Amino acid sequence: MSNPDQNPPQAADNELSPEALAMLGKARRSFAISMGILLLGFMAIGFALVYRVMRDSPPPVMAETVSIPAGAEVISAINNDGTVQVTYRAGGAVLLSIFNAGTGELVRVVQIGAE
Repeated sequence: MSNPDQNPPQAADNELSPEALAMLGKARRSFAISMGILLLGFMAIGFALVYRVMRDSPPPVMAETVSIPAGAEVISAINNDGTVQVTYRAGGAVLLSIFNAGTGELVRVVQIGAE
């Protein structure tokens, strides 16, 4: 076997010239800039896909009709937080009916009165 101390590494052969070091630095900068632009492109594509998915989502389901007593006079109707709230006058009482906006099902009736 050979003794590793007999053949010391040639440090002068492994060092690069200043021109080669400058060229290597320039190549590294160019590579870093290219990778940065590539990552920005992937991020832009990702944002575009998320935007399209969110924009093209179907609208929420809304009830086509809600039922109030015959002969009632509607004062107001509001679509709010997944409910349809209808205020109406039936007979001598003022009532607020809250309906589920998706199914049109009556959730609650509140009588509004003066004190």
